[in-house]
This record gives sequence, structure tokens and C-alpha cells, in this order.
Amino acid sequence: MDILLAKPRGFCAGVKRAIALVRSALEQYGAPVYVLHEIVHNTHVLSELRALGAVFVENLDEIPAGSRTIFSAHGVAKEVQERAAALGLFTIDATCPLVAKVHRRITRLHEDGYTLLMLGHRGHPEVQGTCGQVAAPVHVIARPEEVAGLPVPEGAKVGYVTQTTLSVDDTEELLTALRHRFPGLAEPRHSDICYATSNRQQAVRELAGLCDLVLIVGSKNSSNSNRLQEVAATRGTPALLIEDAGDIDPAWFRGIGRVGVSAGASAPEHLVGDLIARLQEIAPGNVEEMAGEDEVVRFPVAAARG
Repeated sequence: MDILLAKPRGFCAGVKRAIALVRSALEQYGAPVYVLHEIVHNTHVLSELRALGAVFVENLDEIPAGSRTIFSAHGVAKEVQERAAALGLFTIDATCPLVAKVHRRITRLHEDGYTLLMLGHRGHPEVQGTCGQVAAPVHVIARPEEVAGLPVPEGAKVGYVTQTTLSVDDTEELLTALRHRFPGLAEPRHSDICYATSNRQQAVRELAGLCDLVLIVGSKNSSNSNRLQEVAATRGTPALLIEDAGDIDPAWFRGIGRVGVSAGASAPEHLVGDLIARLQEIAPGNVEEMAGEDEVVRFPVAAARG
């Protein structure tokens, strides 16, 4: 059985920066260092950082006063930042710079008097953090059929921002519905969906057309990993989201001539290597990487301080 690897796949620049910030803080200050929410959505990354002394919490009240505290790559609301200061926590912000860009845009829209929309999944940490940048209602929508019911007054100025990890195709359908209802819709000059999400989805779209089965390495709560599985499935190719090689069932590969492999933006490359080794045990074959985008984006990691 042949294996075709998507390119690009795995860690994006924002994830690399966030993980590096946690490691830097642990080296500089020693354990424990507290992290509000999962730094990125991958169980293996979290386990590795826990072993070094990172403590992941869901509430600021779980953190002792005076502790070093890191905000996850998904970003947090202004209210969370203010409460952390009031509790005497020394904070380090690991918010992805591309998410921070969305924060700045929703703030500008609010200051300019727009009714605010956010395209994204309710309850996702990035959506909560973005909506929490402004002291105003933000209507969160995920499907075109939700547009007609939006409680927006006639003639209101309407602007939107987008969760950075959404499906490119699904977002375009949603935007078509929004443009129809709000002809004067204020839109960003460039999509809020980040380069890494777009690149990985395009690679998987091509991969699915070349394979009999697609495996996406990523955690179940990873938005971008779930979107990759959906993109492959929309091409009519069976696609499975797996945590690691341990999830593999050899029965999946009966009658499969070529399997495609990709990984979400928060999945480390060593998991892909483990998966390839397991697949080679089941049915040895050629391993090839498809042609694809060379990502050159890098986000600097300043020394941890707080």
C-alpha cells in the first residue's frame, strides 16, 4: 500500500510560537508555569509540556497569586486579561499573531459603529476570545441558514470577522448569504482564515483526489483538524481523524491501494512518522510527499517575561 503525504501539514507558525513560549517560560522561571486553557488543541503536545512542568487550567481562580500564567494561542477576552492583572498574575500572551489581527479588526468595527458578526463555532476558545474584545453584542454564526434570523435592524452598518480555522468552502457559502442580506457588508481586505488553514485545506483537497483513503492526524477538539477531515470527505474520499498511530485498525486498509496522510496545524510531525511506520507494518509500499506550498512564515519568540 502506497502512502502519499500532504504538503504542507502539521505545525503552523502560531503553534510553534505558542509552544516555544511555554518552553521558554519553564526554562526561565522553572515549574510550575500555568497555562489558561490548552495552549494548542493536541493531547500529545499537552502531555509533553505537562511533563516539563506546565499546568493547564480552565479558570484563573485555579492559579496561585503571583504565578506565571500563559494565555493560549487561541487568545482570551479583555475581561480575562483584566481579571488576571487584578489577581496579581504575571502573564505571557501566546495569542497567535493572526488571531490578534482579528482582535484588532473587531475592535475597529466596534469603534466605527458597526453591528458585529463573527463567523465561527460557538464555544470555541478563539471565538470567545475574539467576541470578548469588545463591550458590545457579537452575533456568532456558523451556517448560511442562520443569516435570515439575525436580529439586525434595517439600515444598520454590518461588519464581520472570521475564526481563523474555518473551512474555506463553508465560509464562502456563508458569506454569499450574508452579502445577499447585507449589500453594504464591511469585509476585510484579506480573509481572516489564516494561511496555514487555507494551505492545509487546499493540500488535502488535492490529496483526496489522488487516494483511496485519507487519514488526518489531530485531536478531536482541534477545529482545523476536523475541517481537514471534512474537506477530504467532500471530495467523496473516505477520511478519518485519528489521534495517533494507536488508533489504526488494519481492517481499514483492505482493498486500499494508496492512503493519503495529513496532520492538523497543532499536530507534531513525529506523530506522522509513527503513523507511516505503522502503515508500513500493515502493508509495505512506497512513501511519497506531494508537491505543495513551502511555508516561510515565522513568528519571532521573544524571551518570556511577566
